Amino acid sequence: MIIATLLASAQLTSSPDLGKAAGACRTNETRPSLVVEVAGLRDRKGLLKLELYPDNDADFLADDNALVAAGKAFARVEAPVPATGPVHLCIRAPRAGTYAVSLLHDRDADRKFGLSVDGIGFTGNPKLRWAKPAAASARVAIGAGPTPARIVLNYRHGLFTFRPD
Repeated sequence: MIIATLLASAQLTSSPDLGKAAGACRTNETRPSLVVEVAGLRDRKGLLKLELYPDNDADFLADDNALVAAGKAFARVEAPVPATGPVHLCIRAPRAGTYAVSLLHDRDADRKFGLSVDGIGFTGNPKLRWAKPAAASARVAIGAGPTPARIVLNYRHGLFTFRPD
């Protein structure tokens, strides 16, 4: 399977609001959470979608409805790309532990992964190929309070390459 197919299926079947209540950080958040510095934005348009998944290959990038129905960890934060300045997103975790996290730069704000348009990144910043990355390569340990991380977005260049701009 190619990464575009996997990511597109995960994005298309999801409910845009699923996981948002659990994912939204509060002002001065003190609970387990991930504060992500977004690096490598191609431009300042569209939406950013940060999603937290269980740290295993079966559940990483799985359908959010199935994860929630099974009582598994899933959270989502969406925000418009700010016009200027540094970009940070915060997502809450259900508890301290290890998770896999993805970040989508949905440049046309259609809530779907567009292979030739959108950017994608993961905690751990794995080198992207045509298959989805293993959960282990997108792993992040979230502590008892806010934990900092940096995700570098990758965009398609040519027919077979995903890399930062």
